[in-house]
This record gives sequence, C-alpha cells and structure tokens, in this order.
Amino acid sequence: MKLSFQLIFKIFLILTILIGCETTQEIKETDRVALLNQGAVFVEEGQYDRAITYFNKALEVNPRFAEAYYNRGLAYSEGKGQYDKAISDFTKAIEINPRFADAYSNRGNAYAGKGQYDKAISDYTKAIDINPSFAWAYTNRGNAYERKGQFDKAISDFTKALEINPKFAEAYSNRSNSYLLKGQYDNAVSDCNKAIEIDPKYAMAYNNRGWAYHNKGQYEQAISDYTKALEINPKLALAYSNRGFVYMVILGNKTKACSDWKRACDLGSCKNYELAKRKGDCK
Repeated sequence: MKLSFQLIFKIFLILTILIGCETTQEIKETDRVALLNQGAVFVEEGQYDRAITYFNKALEVNPRFAEAYYNRGLAYSEGKGQYDKAISDFTKAIEINPRFADAYSNRGNAYAGKGQYDKAISDYTKAIDINPSFAWAYTNRGNAYERKGQFDKAISDFTKALEINPKFAEAYSNRSNSYLLKGQYDNAVSDCNKAIEIDPKYAMAYNNRGWAYHNKGQYEQAISDYTKALEINPKLALAYSNRGFVYMVILGNKTKACSDWKRACDLGSCKNYELAKRKGDCK
C-alpha cells in the first residue's frame, strides 16, 4: 500500500507540473492581452503615460508583441507628440510583422508630424500596397500631398478614400480644404455640406465652409459657420482667427475682432492678435 501511494503521488506530481506549465503559458498569453487592452483604455482616456506603462509590461511578457509596439507608438505620437519614439516603435512593429498596414500608416503620421512629408508619403503608399482598401491611408497621403502643395494629387487621394468609404466625413472635409487652396470655393462648400450631413458635429467642416463663404463674399454666412464651429468645439483656435478676420477686415468691428483674436491667442494662435496690438487696433 505504501508503494502504491508513492506511485500515485509521483503521477499526481508529474501531472501537476505539466498542467502548471500549460497554465503558466496560458496566463502569459492572457496577461499580455489584458495589459494591451488596459493600455488601450488609458489611451482612450488620454492617460498616455499610464498607457505606456501597460504597453511596457506587455512587452516584458512578450518582447515580440507587435501590437504592443504599435499601440505604444500611438501613445507617443498622438498623445505626447514624441514622434521619434513613435517612429522607433512603429518600425519595431513592422520588423515583427512586415504586413502591418496600420503601423506603416501611423509611422507616416509621425513623419508628417515632423514635417518629413516624403517619408510619410512612402509609408502611406506601403500601407496602401498592403491594403488597397485602406481609406485612412489614402486620406493621410492626401494630407501629406496637400502640405507639399500638390493639391491635385491630394484631391485624387481624398476622392479614392471616398470611393472606398462614401460616409467618410473627414475625407470630404479634407478635400474641401484642398479645393479652398485651389480657389474652387463652390466645390469646397459642396464637400463641407456632405461632411456636415454625415457628421453634424464636425467643427472643422463648418470652419472650412465658413472660409469658402468668406471668399465668396458671403460674410454673414461665414460668421454663422465659424460660430457654429465654435459652439461644437470652443477650443478651435482657427475658427476664432477666421471669424476675427471677417470682423476686423471686412466689417470693421475691432471690438469683436480683438475678442476673437485674443481667444485664439489664448489657445496658442497669436499671430493676428500680436499684429493687431502692434498696429494699435487691439489692446
């Protein structure tokens, strides 16, 4: 009986070790996913440093976890403006998974944030090569072309994005901006109308339509749109700057203009306000 007990114990011990090994592996897999998901929640909440801490922990569990590098890159890029760190993380994600289209697209965004538009365009193009239906990559590449002054290429990319996703409000708004820069104000108004129809809370579409109306000489409509943009997003400095311009230059209302330009300056856009103060138009 004693021998039988020892044999049973040994068998139980072996099974426990084997089960324990399997469970540990499963726990590691569960841990890395849980850590990644928690980090993503913190990104959504704007708690980027806490998010990065969780992505770091996920990478300690699995140093070849491409999604953790990718999400940490997003936190560095979109949340903290640390583009070099973001580029490093997106590059690592791509090394692990060379077919990671989102990593190429967001590395392109980081390059664009540094003003390196040719590198950005190269990455967006790679993302499109991997996924020809990647509407965001077309839109991002369109933005980069626009920054380079290549408005026709930008419009072509925004149009392609809309062919893929006809409900893509941002593509309509971005295309409207390219039309504005080309002086095609009616086309710009049409695109803004479509963007607003899709997303009635799209502040930048109202701002862009206001700028189109402004250039068409329809100043009251311009002011109405700038005001609507600010109702939706009170921190949109560009709308304050644009509305202030109409008040000052077109309508001669210095009080309202200076108030708008000061608000824009409080939000970090001080050019018009500082110039008006030097000229004595604003105090």
